[in-house]
Amino acid sequence: GFSGIVLQDVGATGLIVGGAYALVSVFDLLTSRKIVEKALSRKLVHILSGLLFLAAWPIFSTSTGARYLASLVPTMNFLRLLLNGLSLTKDEALIASVSREGKPEELLRGPLYYVVVLMLCTISFWRDSPVGIISLSMMCAGDGIADIVGRRFGNVKIPYNADKSWAGSVSMFLFGFLVSIGMLYYYWILGYIELEWIQTIENVALVSVVATVVESLPTKSTLDDNISVPLSSIITSLLLF
Repeated sequence: GFSGIVLQDVGATGLIVGGAYALVSVFDLLTSRKIVEKALSRKLVHILSGLLFLAAWPIFSTSTGARYLASLVPTMNFLRLLLNGLSLTKDEALIASVSREGKPEELLRGPLYYVVVLMLCTISFWRDSPVGIISLSMMCAGDGIADIVGRRFGNVKIPYNADKSWAGSVSMFLFGFLVSIGMLYYYWILGYIELEWIQTIENVALVSVVATVVESLPTKSTLDDNISVPLSSIITSLLLF
């Protein structure tokens, strides 16, 4: 019945909000105890929060309004980031966990773009479209892993961008591709999407190449990776799927 559907979707939203809060709290604790360094903690939250949100879509009902209730999760984070980024409120833990240098205005860039992409993919594509699944996988897993690997093993730089390395780009392609395939298989098994797998693997590989090339470009000062990577993935996926 209608009340059961509403209860399911509201419960799912509450569960995800609680899970997201727990995830950030765990990494804040690990960082404060110096078990995990701050930069690594921030990137792991970047990777895991988006992917866990994406993986949780099936717990919502099949109603047409389910995607909008799901989008409330990144919308609430959007409002938190906006208020703190504008210094209208001051959440020291939030600022410390998602900013590079501990400045409130940093929340209005990469972190804000990240949740906006989550909102748009949830509403625009949802779980019956490969486009949103692939794009979020590339942004969360691909871009996130590229930064972690690049910082540690990125001694050999890409010729046209001294801020990017071959190690980071290769890891972005591999993890973005593998996580995208894994997520598509997950939704395929659950019956939300129908795929012809040989063609799908080829398409996802091409999307991964495009997103990796875009991420490697020297556009850091003009275009954030949390915009360029999902946007290029969305456009390429729309053309291929």
